[in-house]
Amino acid sequence: MTAPTKDVALVAGRNERIVRLARMLARARASGPDARIVELADGLTPATDDDAYAVQDAMLREMKQVAGGWKIGAKSAAGPAQGAPLPACDVHRGAPTLARARYAKPGLELEVAFMLGRGLRAKDGPQSEAAVRDAITSVHAAIEVVASRFTEWPNIDKRWQLADLQNNGALVVGEGVPYDAKFDTHFPIVSPPMRFTFDGVDIAHAPPANPAGDPRWLPHWLVNHCVARGLDLAPGTVLTCGSYTGIHFPAGAGVARGEIEGLPTVELTLS
Repeated sequence: MTAPTKDVALVAGRNERIVRLARMLARARASGPDARIVELADGLTPATDDDAYAVQDAMLREMKQVAGGWKIGAKSAAGPAQGAPLPACDVHRGAPTLARARYAKPGLELEVAFMLGRGLRAKDGPQSEAAVRDAITSVHAAIEVVASRFTEWPNIDKRWQLADLQNNGALVVGEGVPYDAKFDTHFPIVSPPMRFTFDGVDIAHAPPANPAGDPRWLPHWLVNHCVARGLDLAPGTVLTCGSYTGIHFPAGAGVARGEIEGLPTVELTLS
């Protein structure tokens, strides 16, 4: 038997590192704050964004989960964008109660999310912006619970964060309204009137704004990102598109309530 070529050995080594990091992250996610990661061993830091995205995929496989949603965001309207799949078990509807102790330092963000009414398949190739908007069936207010598997977050390598599902802990999705031409034209999506409270106290102190500007470009980016990676998007997948309120770190248990004018209220209890 001939020895593997250098290229084959490099690919095998990369794949092994991706699986090792994915297993560490999946265990930390399942075990809670006591299992958070202090430091990564040499060679486990993703070398590229593609490596970090491969860790995301491997992490869902380790968890035996499919993507119930995607987290998408950008720091400016010009991009670049980044995304992360959200395990279906951590995408909640209604007004759930989640244990605060599950997260070491949970942060809360109020967002606007879109739901796909039909599936989009990678084999169909890149999609136009119009085709992606046509696939969206509803719009929702959503609260993201931001949580990291690393003890030193947020002062850690950006690719660690990307591999760690972009610091997602959970997503709570409120009831939706139809996404149609009337909504698309009249909803002030760049800066919708909103109120975000925790136990009745305002936790959003600046005018609402999404760093990506008008976030409707983000689902289009995400769909074609998935096409390029050979990933299908199932009907009912939720695409949440970044915080309008910044992040709030509650000191204890309580009720978070997000009210975005034109959308049903979304609520989360941290017990």
